[in-house]
Amino acid sequence: MPINEALFAAMKAASYIKPNAGKSYKLQRVAEELIAKQAPANPKCRVEDAFAPMADGYAVPLRVFTPLVAYGAPLPEALEESSANDTPVASAISAILPAVLPKVLPKIPIKESTSSGNTGSIPDDSGTEISVITPHGTILFFHGGGWATGGINLYTQACAHMAVRLQRRVIAVEYRLAPEYRFPTAVEDCYEVARQLFAGELPISGVGGSVDVDHPQSAAPTAPAGGGDISATIPAPDPDSIVLFGDSAGGNLAAAVSLMARDRGEFMPRTQMLLYPVVGNDYNPETSPFESVRTNGTDYILTAQDMADYIDMYRSSVADLTNPYFAPLTAHDLSNQPRTLVLSAEYCPLRDEDEAYARRLQLVNDNVSCYRIHDGIHGYLLNTSAVGLVATTYRIIEHFLDDTPLEPAPGTGTTANAPEGGDAWQDVLGTD
Repeated sequence: MPINEALFAAMKAASYIKPNAGKSYKLQRVAEELIAKQAPANPKCRVEDAFAPMADGYAVPLRVFTPLVAYGAPLPEALEESSANDTPVASAISAILPAVLPKVLPKIPIKESTSSGNTGSIPDDSGTEISVITPHGTILFFHGGGWATGGINLYTQACAHMAVRLQRRVIAVEYRLAPEYRFPTAVEDCYEVARQLFAGELPISGVGGSVDVDHPQSAAPTAPAGGGDISATIPAPDPDSIVLFGDSAGGNLAAAVSLMARDRGEFMPRTQMLLYPVVGNDYNPETSPFESVRTNGTDYILTAQDMADYIDMYRSSVADLTNPYFAPLTAHDLSNQPRTLVLSAEYCPLRDEDEAYARRLQLVNDNVSCYRIHDGIHGYLLNTSAVGLVATTYRIIEHFLDDTPLEPAPGTGTTANAPEGGDAWQDVLGTD
């Protein structure tokens, strides 16, 4: 499907102007934190911070998002007015950083609350009470960013929207970043958080408010700043209600955690969702087995060179490239994996490897679904102009998780509902 010409020209220019990931990741981190700090609030979601202790003494920061109202339900008038007074400064800042930070936050406000508990009523700052819904389950979310950027601050708006839209509690994991912490640190952080969640051992320390979380590579690997007794735990949810979800590098970590869980036998995820995940290891256009590395590897913000840089920053040795916990597509055995949803993006350099991973999973597992999002570019989950793509993605996720009807819909394009013709998605495996 041809992409909007004006949008394509803008993406192509930005792709050539911006420095490669290996040279700009530190500056991108700074830009991401600046944008995240300016994000407005969402009164439909409670946001709290927690920490999960690792065996080496490091405490992995978590952010817990609890939906307060049913999706689509109106807010009390006082809260609507409070939300309307917020200024989306993030969009203004992102406008001057296209060469540094091509991914920007969606215009979805966020409200942090100091209340706790999942039932009853919660007063907001204006004194208005909101009836609290009971979440349908828990999503353990691993953020993208090439294992070197991104974070729960940047993803707070997206996770709050996710919690409300899907009516599930979302726990976002601030795993340690490369190149300061190379493979396998990130996947071990994510695995241990998942293990604690499934075992009912995930501690809550300092819940009752949300604080800024620095990138973990800049913090000492010790208990969370400010101390606080770890005296409560998140009760073990029904394993069937837990979903592992990640985008990009986070999709890689979700897939790797599922493989690791199968191999170690301590717990077993029932469901995973992978949004344009990194599952391969070769992004050289001359040697890659995937055509999308060549066709989509230069003009669509995330370049093949960026991917090569991220791989080099993440790996500890050349041997990592064929480790299935590093590159899940290299696994010889993909049996006994969770029910899986893979979402690829039409103009993403990872598209073909994502769909190849879904096909390989389907050979040895039941309940594997894969959809290609038409007009999609890598990172659209955080892109303000990708409203239609995000809406399409959630329709597919709702179909996958809750069996809601999924009917073909016109393509929305990546320019805020500017149709380009054709359907918004393609069922790659023909499972529907």
